[in-house]
Amino acid sequence: MKDKINASLEIERVQQDWLEAMARKHELPDPSKALRIVLDHARTGADEKVIFETVRCLGCD
Repeated sequence: MKDKINASLEIERVQQDWLEAMARKHELPDPSKALRIVLDHARTGADEKVIFETVRCLGCD
């Protein structure tokens, strides 16, 4: 059995909108499933330096 917990996280509105859109597009049950998929991808295959040391600010001027 999975050990899921409820967590309160702060994210930007555009991030929530994107998760909702991905859930709809990929016929997922909800945006939290979309987020879990993204997190699992980051945990299993991505380079941590690319994730945490690359500066990206999609909302910056």
